[in-house]
Amino acid sequence: MNSDNLGYVTDLPTDGQSILSLAARSLFDVFANASEGMLLVDRSGRVVWINDHYRRYLPALGFEKEEDFVGRPVVEVVQNTQMGNVMETGKPILIDLLSNRAGTFLVSRFPLRDESGVVIGALGVVLFDQPETNLRPLMAKFALMQRELDEARNALAAQRKTGPALRQARYSFASFVGASGVVTDLKRQARRAAQTHSPVLLLGETGTGKELLAHAIHASSPRARGPLVSVNIAAVPDSLLEAEFFGVVPGAFTGADRKGRDGKFKLADGGTLFLDEIGDMPLGLQAKLLRALQEGEIEPLGSNQLVPFDVRVIAATSRDLAKLVREGLFREDLFYRLNVLPLRVPALRERASDIPNLVEVLSEALALRSAVPQPEFKSEAIALLSAQPWRGNVRELRNVIEQLLLRCESGCVDASAVEAVLRESGLSQIVPARVEPAFSDPMDQMHSAADSTGQQWPLAPRIRALEVRAVQDALNHTRGNKAAAAHLLGISRAKLYQCLV
Repeated sequence: MNSDNLGYVTDLPTDGQSILSLAARSLFDVFANASEGMLLVDRSGRVVWINDHYRRYLPALGFEKEEDFVGRPVVEVVQNTQMGNVMETGKPILIDLLSNRAGTFLVSRFPLRDESGVVIGALGVVLFDQPETNLRPLMAKFALMQRELDEARNALAAQRKTGPALRQARYSFASFVGASGVVTDLKRQARRAAQTHSPVLLLGETGTGKELLAHAIHASSPRARGPLVSVNIAAVPDSLLEAEFFGVVPGAFTGADRKGRDGKFKLADGGTLFLDEIGDMPLGLQAKLLRALQEGEIEPLGSNQLVPFDVRVIAATSRDLAKLVREGLFREDLFYRLNVLPLRVPALRERASDIPNLVEVLSEALALRSAVPQPEFKSEAIALLSAQPWRGNVRELRNVIEQLLLRCESGCVDASAVEAVLRESGLSQIVPARVEPAFSDPMDQMHSAADSTGQQWPLAPRIRALEVRAVQDALNHTRGNKAAAAHLLGISRAKLYQCLV
């Protein structure tokens, strides 16, 4: 190989086909040496070659020798493989997560073609064999989404198996929309609580989603195949609460059902009893509830027989139970009986970063239910919604979105429409959307702030600035079309809204 005086190689191939062949060989060598493993399959889907790095996965996949692995259909030896899909469509899968008995891997898959362009096989490349370490944030999100999908599937399967006659959870943890830190931590604690049989006490303002969370806990618990029975104590007259809880034997009192009636404890046997608004329970019934929880048995009205039950209790309240105890309005011993696993459900204003996602999910569900098109929410509208205090929390946000959907005629919801609905909804004060300082570029904004303090910004604001710049560039490219910009960036519209808020 010769070189001229400038040090450049002069005898490289000059025709396009030879250069392409050289590039293909070079790229193959790069993958073979830099990746964590490579696998080739022929047009029939059989494994024809693996490199040295891939051999280390064979024991975990159930093979002692390479000869037992090579030559067999790839679908039989690699669980969850998509190599067949690549050969069928002729399209590569550049980045994917593959989970099987050998672990979880970040992989790429490429179709192989002959000179006439016919697909003759496929190449699989393991980019990372420990994505939990190398791609920790991505893996955390993937694991969370997979877990919530599994929970939703399990809840649906249980409901189908037991039939509609049995009371079942209608929601899973995937239904509790949010990825903010407080919501992520709440779901983590709730999942741990779901695996126990101890009482759970859900605390939080009205409209935060306490009932939804109770359903999710039941759906993820060992009692998921049992019934979930709910009682809203504030909605039942005090005179009927005892019968509601413990049931009535036939002819117990004048006007009672001749056949008797089972109470909620009996209906929830083997499952979960959800006591909503527990702080509104009268003192007289509190003593009887405490005894039932301690003894695991009830005495129906008009009966002298004790009936055992097996129920896990989830209680919820929007009131300050500790304060009620101090004021003598709630029994201290019952409070301690219920307050074993307390979970505080945050107010919506404490997780404003979740509002873009909530708007996306709620508007889609309401549009489907009302048979109207789902409108696009302008970034200014999202910013205004995110700035509100939401005294009614998610329930109030849902009401506002439903009003906006039914009023929308243009296919877009802007800030003026949001402001009109908020004003007519009776809010005494509308909080304006936060206005960022006018910098020509988010990176300029970051550098200007750093210069003014004489310090360097940490990594998170730098990443945030880059995300904002990317979104702005995409919007400029799509002439303000947010759906197209989100598609161009490979993100959801909710994520795009988050970058703009």
